[in-house]
Amino acid sequence: MTVRERTQEIERQILSPRAALSENTLGRDRPEEPCPLRTDYQRDRDRIIHCRSFRRLKHKTQVFLSPTGDHYRTRLTHTLEVNQIARTIGRALRLNEDLIEAIALGHDLGHTPFGHAGERALRKVSPFYFNHNEHSVRVVEQCEKNGQGLNLTVEVRNGILCHTTSLGMKAMTLEGRVVQFSDRIAYVNHDIEDAIRAGILKEEDIPAEITAVLGAGKSRRITTLVTSVIDHSDEDIVMGKEQRGAYNALYSFLFQNVYQDSAAKKEEKKAEQIIISLYQYLKDNPEYLPEEYHVTAEREGIDRAVTDYIASMSDSYVMNVYSDLFIPKGWKD
Repeated sequence: MTVRERTQEIERQILSPRAALSENTLGRDRPEEPCPLRTDYQRDRDRIIHCRSFRRLKHKTQVFLSPTGDHYRTRLTHTLEVNQIARTIGRALRLNEDLIEAIALGHDLGHTPFGHAGERALRKVSPFYFNHNEHSVRVVEQCEKNGQGLNLTVEVRNGILCHTTSLGMKAMTLEGRVVQFSDRIAYVNHDIEDAIRAGILKEEDIPAEITAVLGAGKSRRITTLVTSVIDHSDEDIVMGKEQRGAYNALYSFLFQNVYQDSAAKKEEKKAEQIIISLYQYLKDNPEYLPEEYHVTAEREGIDRAVTDYIASMSDSYVMNVYSDLFIPKGWKD
């Protein structure tokens, strides 16, 4: 037996009958020889961790635009928190943690600079209705490795596509649905903590009827929500009715007091304008695109190439490119 085969035997012995066994994967677009050490889902996880798009997440906005403090979340730290919550739920339900981890680590690879402000800006100028979950799939299928993509399994790509609730999609595996819930649990709680750090909220501002159900403080809320998912999930991944109602109320509270807060969002119009101006300039002057995007432009058109390029940028990089193209430099002796 190889190490991979022993791992697959352990999966058969200990995982739930509803878990996605790695030996039953629907496979990859391009067949590959099995790895003697790792299952297909482990290989997917490793490919995601080692790709360029994953590294760039450390310089992409979560909620607070290009924060200068060391402790605000970025898209990377958000990803790690989603992964931790998802693995906790997955282990309790005896699901495939390797599949969960691959989906969780890859779910935001296609997010724009400046968070959802960047997403909104690309929607205004790109002919493609830009959704970061759909672009995350494009990243792993086509953008990474100079157009070759990462050649991930069907289950991982499906979980990445379906991680957001806004489009009403449900992942084909329970592992993918665990990541969907974990994403929501992670961001409402770490966004509260960041908002408190920013002076926008105080813990005691959270309505008492929410605290009565979920508890006070980040750790207590996460524990309550995670426990609710574990206790109520069986054939599907669900949250208890009382906790789900409290979660929805908490999200509405955050939407009104943080996500639409004038202090937290006052710079977002500037960020949107940077992306819109940069998009239009690069479309009219494609010679400024890096070489790999010239290939995309020839194959799929200039709009696709510019969209891919801007979506790939970190906050700092997009501002540097904008400065190089639009801000005049002083004359040097």
